[in-house]
Amino acid sequence: MVDPRDTHPEGAPPDFEVELDTTGLYCPEPIMLMHNRVRDMHAGQVLKVIASDPATTRDVPKFCHFLGHELIHRQERDGSYLYFIRLG
Repeated sequence: MVDPRDTHPEGAPPDFEVELDTTGLYCPEPIMLMHNRVRDMHAGQVLKVIASDPATTRDVPKFCHFLGHELIHRQERDGSYLYFIRLG
């Protein structure tokens, strides 16, 4: 299910520079890997995160809020969760 507040124009996922697949990992591992990955990125770049842990629906928005990143798109599809985060 796509939250309309987090949809890129035309409903399509945005372009991204880096992809992180955390499928099969559970809290806190996806967030820990996200912390490590954004260290190697620059402000304005977009990180695509693929997750299977339902806890990411809570954790990823908090990660973005606390660290000043923008969650520009999120989507649940067939038991997977996709997040597109623009680094602040």
